[in-house]
Amino acid sequence: MWLLFALAGPIFWAASTHIDKFLVDRYFRNSDTAVLMVFTALIGVAMLPFIALLAPQALSQDAASASVMAVSGLLYMGAMLFYLRAIQSEEASVVAPFFQASTIFTLLLAYLLLGEIPGWRRIAGVALIVAAVVSLTIDPGGRRRPIRGRTLLLMSGATFVVALSGVLFKYFAVRSDFWSATFWTFVGEAMFGAAILARPSYRRQFAALVRKNPSALLSLNAANELINLAGGLGVRFATLLAPIAVVSAISSTTTLFVFGFGALLSRFAPAIAQEDLSRRNLLRKGAAAAVAAAGVLLAS
Repeated sequence: MWLLFALAGPIFWAASTHIDKFLVDRYFRNSDTAVLMVFTALIGVAMLPFIALLAPQALSQDAASASVMAVSGLLYMGAMLFYLRAIQSEEASVVAPFFQASTIFTLLLAYLLLGEIPGWRRIAGVALIVAAVVSLTIDPGGRRRPIRGRTLLLMSGATFVVALSGVLFKYFAVRSDFWSATFWTFVGEAMFGAAILARPSYRRQFAALVRKNPSALLSLNAANELINLAGGLGVRFATLLAPIAVVSAISSTTTLFVFGFGALLSRFAPAIAQEDLSRRNLLRKGAAAAVAAAGVLLAS
């Protein structure tokens, strides 16, 4: 059962990656991507009353636990801001593979903070998944575009912070309950959004964007954030049922789904995305998908 929740993350996140790229290119090319985070915060705020009704015990958490869980939400938003700044200057298929580093960071942090040590079979599965996805970044023809140092720094920071946020979430979720941890994580995300709006320049950019494209921008952002939220909740729930490093490795198959969705978009909506659909490239990615699938079977 946990595997289904773990796989929901990469599927939904892959779709969200392409929507993020479309939003950044279409509406945020001349705006700071921090403004996009306000929409994420707003979705979290909208979820708070529903969670409070579903799990009223969330409101009775002690101050220390609630504060650390809120910090987890703040960290997640910071990581996503790094990611959006990276995707503003790179293609989605270039940025996505960097999330493999999150698995390594998660493995180390889970050992240090949670005492989790996956068995050798699961570690072998993690290794296969990471190897399969990393292989997608290597162009056998030697024509791969060099990675910018700024992108490397941004995505290294993003993956470390995502790993830390996920481990903190599990640490408190297993000691209280899933929905209480989720509630205070969303509070932290809302605080991040409020901090962005507190800056006059960001507030003006946000207001200008909403005035210029109210229906398209709000509806597309709302749909994207709900997709992203569904993936995030699925993965967070899976971490309560299995070692977090294993769930992180399965989540890293996002890259495979990014390529898959990119291929579909290239075929049916080339104005949105362009992927190399040559026979050699499709065979290479098919082989990587098969190795990743074997890794998932071992890990599960």
